[in-house]
Amino acid sequence: MKILFMGTPAFAVPTLTALIESPEHEVVAVCTQPDRPAGRGHKLQASPVKMKAQEHGIPVLQPETFKLEKSQEIREQLKAFDADIFVVVAYGLLLPKGILKIPPFGCINAHASLLPKYRGASPIQAALLNGDRKTGITMIYMDTGLDTGDMILKKTLPLSEEDCFTTVHDKLAHLSGEATLFALSQLWIDFRGRVRSVRFPQGTGRESYAPLITKADGHINWQDPMKKIINQCRALNPWPGCYTTYMGMPLKIWAVKARTRYSKRFTPGTIIRIDPAIGILVQTGNGTAWITELQAQGAKRMPATDYLRGRDMIVGEVLV
Repeated sequence: MKILFMGTPAFAVPTLTALIESPEHEVVAVCTQPDRPAGRGHKLQASPVKMKAQEHGIPVLQPETFKLEKSQEIREQLKAFDADIFVVVAYGLLLPKGILKIPPFGCINAHASLLPKYRGASPIQAALLNGDRKTGITMIYMDTGLDTGDMILKKTLPLSEEDCFTTVHDKLAHLSGEATLFALSQLWIDFRGRVRSVRFPQGTGRESYAPLITKADGHINWQDPMKKIINQCRALNPWPGCYTTYMGMPLKIWAVKARTRYSKRFTPGTIIRIDPAIGILVQTGNGTAWITELQAQGAKRMPATDYLRGRDMIVGEVLV
């Protein structure tokens, strides 16, 4: 099958690799977002998908937009590749109806949640923030809505309490490749020459949305329940990272561990105990928790035990 692949970040690379390596498919072109400034020098940097495509000599398109009045040329280029189907993974641009209608087999998308749960930009973070026990990949036929298309299949990934964004991202990225290949195997042509596949609607009343994460989402409210703070640190690691303030100075909090003993004796955020062998014990909204990994301004990320070797923290001070 001739495939035009659309994707941008590292999450999409394992799926593109799986398609390139598959003897049943040919990636005729890749569509990815334009090069963006990155790093301290703000030099233009190609997307991970573009770099992977260039490794294999695959033509790359980088449109700024698909709005009709500005994209007539790119639409003609897409048609010229004569792809059977478009495969979309974390592309970052909405596809209008005119683009969706180009390939005869339609456009399919690998979305990083168990739809209709967590449509939108941040499904991995949403699953971790809510303490879900599982997530997964849903393959859908794309329509003009935001992750609203008919489903082809789901592949589930169990979540453990040790998982953070990075581990779940990497597991789902590889699962996306498996799910995409399986979804493509479900396509067939009926006796009338029409494209057919297994597909079923997402339904209504069970949908939820995962909006774009911002730096402000990383601020820890110590009045929140202990479990919510732990999940916040899991979900926003490594970006944007969770943070608080100690004696007027910013302090990043990378990992928080539950403490079983319940306490309401102190104002939330109060440093209750310093233990060089464990970390920093802090009051939360419904008990106490250990800060086990952190980062001071201008310093490296480190275990709390290492941080405490060279710094004094005051019991009774309040993190805000």
